[in-house]
Amino acid sequence: MLDLYLVSGIAIFIFMFTVFVIAQVIKDNSIVDIAWGFGFVIIALVSLFYTQEFSIRQMVVVGLVTLWGLRLTIFLWYRSIGRGEDFRYANFRKNWGKNAVIMAFTRVFMMQGAFMLIIAYPILRVHVSDGPGVDVFMILGAALWIIGFFFQVTGDAQLQRFKKRKTHKDQILTTGVWRYTRHPNYFGEAAMWWGIFIIVLPVELGWTAIFAPIFINFLLINVSGVPFLDERFKDNPQYQQYKKETNKFIPWFPKKANN
Repeated sequence: MLDLYLVSGIAIFIFMFTVFVIAQVIKDNSIVDIAWGFGFVIIALVSLFYTQEFSIRQMVVVGLVTLWGLRLTIFLWYRSIGRGEDFRYANFRKNWGKNAVIMAFTRVFMMQGAFMLIIAYPILRVHVSDGPGVDVFMILGAALWIIGFFFQVTGDAQLQRFKKRKTHKDQILTTGVWRYTRHPNYFGEAAMWWGIFIIVLPVELGWTAIFAPIFINFLLINVSGVPFLDERFKDNPQYQQYKKETNKFIPWFPKKANN
């Protein structure tokens, strides 16, 4: 396990360092978001070919992670065309001042690389401790992953269409999957990682991987996902009404809220 973590860590360091250099050249640290999904694809493929194990469970995990990672990478790359640096990273750059380069290297690129290695533990676990063939855990995990993939892809697509046709910058998307959760894309990502964990659960020490989906849940809800958007729209009356009526994360039917 340690040797696989070392090999994966080296691969991710090289990848994230390369992305960091490109970001400094083009003055856009937000490309780290584009690199996020692809980093997991690298870990999955490195694990697969390093261990030379190609069981059905390993192939399912690698396949699902690769599909999610490539889809997210392509989507974020396409969305970023012509937009410039995301406001979050532009604010970081401004606040860091003359230390912007070293802070970006350590607190953005290397930190995200470390997060990747933490969250990717189930991928590595399944490659060193294979379990049975197709079983109820694989079926349930894959089903949850599909639900998560649906919410993320549908949420992203609906939001892109909404942004193209909205007539006022303060308008809020409250239809489609956004009617049931304020963050369908983040819920979808979390659900996919819980699905991966369930698939990995039957392998030896598979239960130890539970910290990975818990960690991504924590990041999405408390650090990098939900808080940024809630802060961005804190002065928007329509969004505040939307918050009262719609679940923050786990999809559910809208609540009746008094104005």
